[in-house]
Amino acid sequence: MTNSTQQMNKPTGRHRLAATRPRLRGIVAVAALAAGATSLPMLTGTASAAPAAAKATVIIAGPTSFGTALEVGGSVPLAGHVVYFITSDHGTTFGCTSGPTKTPFGPIACTGPTNGKSEWPAITTTGAPVAGAGVSQKLLGMVKRSFGEQVTYAGHPLYQFNDVYAGSASGEGWDEPSLPPWHGLWNLIAPSGRAAPWVGTLTTTTIGKKTVLAAAMNTALGVINFPVYSYSKDTSVKSTCTGSCAIAWPPMLTSGTPGVAKGLSSRKVGTLHGSSGTQVSYGGKPLYFFSDEGLKPTSSGIAPTGSGNGISVGGGTFSLIKA
Repeated sequence: MTNSTQQMNKPTGRHRLAATRPRLRGIVAVAALAAGATSLPMLTGTASAAPAAAKATVIIAGPTSFGTALEVGGSVPLAGHVVYFITSDHGTTFGCTSGPTKTPFGPIACTGPTNGKSEWPAITTTGAPVAGAGVSQKLLGMVKRSFGEQVTYAGHPLYQFNDVYAGSASGEGWDEPSLPPWHGLWNLIAPSGRAAPWVGTLTTTTIGKKTVLAAAMNTALGVINFPVYSYSKDTSVKSTCTGSCAIAWPPMLTSGTPGVAKGLSSRKVGTLHGSSGTQVSYGGKPLYFFSDEGLKPTSSGIAPTGSGNGISVGGGTFSLIKA
């Protein structure tokens, strides 16, 4: 079953091509690895013209098909473009790193200057950022990075996703655990400072010879069904994986009630409220992703390995859920 709100924001035609241009090298290389190639094709990126230095970046709240979310305000080139955060950033430790990171298909930078040549260019500022309509000035801040001052909101560093046009949210719901290794989930951010996620879809995937519960998430190779996990210390109404645990095991969040694929019961789908937002549960078990989920090349792209199964954290154990 495909979630309708997820499809509304997927760019098509030339917009889709432009939106994914920074990832083409990785897509082609992974496909080559899956096919058993011994050498990888080389793709040359297109340089962007360096913009004038940003001053007092304005952040506003605006409507998206996933609800009200933060975007860039003012009269700068990025005005009207939505912003994102990744679950693996915390304090001055960043899952989305600025330097080249080694991957099976060559070095890639997760972030860098605004409009720069990276996967998720940072929203930077010269001077303290300014809260526009619908945004809390108290939640705005800055964090120093190698490329300048990055705007933060509720402590989350903010990024763009090379969305082709204002109002597009093609970076929503991306899962990048280990290929690329940014070890987190990408979401829009609501004026409250919490994630503004899509509704989501529960489905299944095969790990070994077992069919397990999964959730459909975006990647550079399209939608992939990532396994979700339960935590033995949780109850049906409380998630006990918080703080550093929630960074390593991001909760599956929703903006409503997720759809379910054939073979799953909609009656088993529930939600509970946590510090990160509204978390999905199934059969009374709060659901999580693994930030270091193993991925393996296949003939059609990549597939998760369920590498988080059986890992013990804080006196509890994370487990795959049989479907």
